[in-house]
Amino acid sequence: MGTGIGHYIPLVAYLGFWVMCLVSLSGRPLLAFYYMIPFLPYRTMRDHFLDYPLGANALTILVVVVIVSALLHHKHLPKSKLYLIWLVFGVYLYFSMWLGTALGNAPAPLWLGEDNFVAWKDYMLIPLVFVAAGLVIEDRKAVRTVVIITAITLLFIDRSCLLESMTRTWTNFDENKRGGGPLGYGSNQTAAFLAQFAMFFWGFALFLKRIKLKLISYAIAGLTLFAAMYTFSRGSYVAVLFSVLILGLVKDRKLLIILGVFLVTWQTIVPTPVRERVSMTKNSNGQLEDSAQERVYLWADAERSIASSPIVGTGFGSFQYGQHVADLKDTHNWYVKVLVETGIVGFIMACCLLQQMLTMSYRLFKNATDPLYQGLGLGLFLATCSCAVANCFGDRWTYLEITALLWVLVAAAIRATQLSALEGAKESAEARSSIVNPYMAYR
Repeated sequence: MGTGIGHYIPLVAYLGFWVMCLVSLSGRPLLAFYYMIPFLPYRTMRDHFLDYPLGANALTILVVVVIVSALLHHKHLPKSKLYLIWLVFGVYLYFSMWLGTALGNAPAPLWLGEDNFVAWKDYMLIPLVFVAAGLVIEDRKAVRTVVIITAITLLFIDRSCLLESMTRTWTNFDENKRGGGPLGYGSNQTAAFLAQFAMFFWGFALFLKRIKLKLISYAIAGLTLFAAMYTFSRGSYVAVLFSVLILGLVKDRKLLIILGVFLVTWQTIVPTPVRERVSMTKNSNGQLEDSAQERVYLWADAERSIASSPIVGTGFGSFQYGQHVADLKDTHNWYVKVLVETGIVGFIMACCLLQQMLTMSYRLFKNATDPLYQGLGLGLFLATCSCAVANCFGDRWTYLEITALLWVLVAAAIRATQLSALEGAKESAEARSSIVNPYMAYR
């Protein structure tokens, strides 16, 4: 706008974190949590906080304050196995780091200067956000507000992605033109985020009754899919197609026909650079292109690591310290990474998290009677399917920016499940109380 006001936005946002800490401690942790939500994925905005005192830890501090304030005001978590699984998994990962040290695969996780300890600390902020959401989201209004804030947050992410992509000329695909995205970790990570939430709002829109709101939700999903297309992430393309297949199977069979037609005709529909990106898996000689070949070498290396310690792995955060092809520090497949670093034990725990997310969201979608809860359940189920597929192409799970907002919706869905059950029990009790006593009817 040329007013110069934009220069002060990071400072105002940073000060807002400390104001919300006070608001939370004064008895309104839900408001502080609402304020936090848009900053969860927006890493590039939070990076501006580094210029101010404790700016690097502002988000962590606010999450902890929200949890403490909620507990002080006697708020409780809804019943769910996910909270216990996260607790066990987090403790296991901590001791796994020490196992890596004992095996000589990683330094001792004592200081913030050690990359493995930093990775664990950042990872554990995700379940803390999940706990905070579970404590403060207590009624239908809060569930609805969380979905609305998620939509607004997604629109800001979409805007940032599209502004970055559309300022470049895309007559042909050029790897050097791909931007880092507002999540701050690269276009592939941003693409995974966009794929998740495009599918969430697609599924959510199916249960909205008001035409205006339904169209808005579809528009958000369409805009997000468009932004994801120009991230040129093949993993996100597969995640979206798989999620559409699931949506067709569980809700709208017409999508199966549309998906089939698209798969046959996609080369004539999608823009040229997208078609070139998808076709880059193999070169003109029929061999795998460099990035795909590097992943094959990485997985072969990972296979040897798994064989050396299949039960407990080599230690959480240890893979980055090894010598790998092209000096890569990640397996480019989250499931492989979990097996390598935490073994079969950690892999089972990680799979339990995914299984519980899928089961809980699907049950909410199928059993709820409130359209808000049904849409939340279906949308979350599709987003989790997208997340599960995207993690086959890299670590899209341990990054706060990609999955924290997803876990906020998981917490909202758990509360919605509880509220839906309470409403059903209340209606059943009212129905029983309305039955006329047959003996009294003849008196």
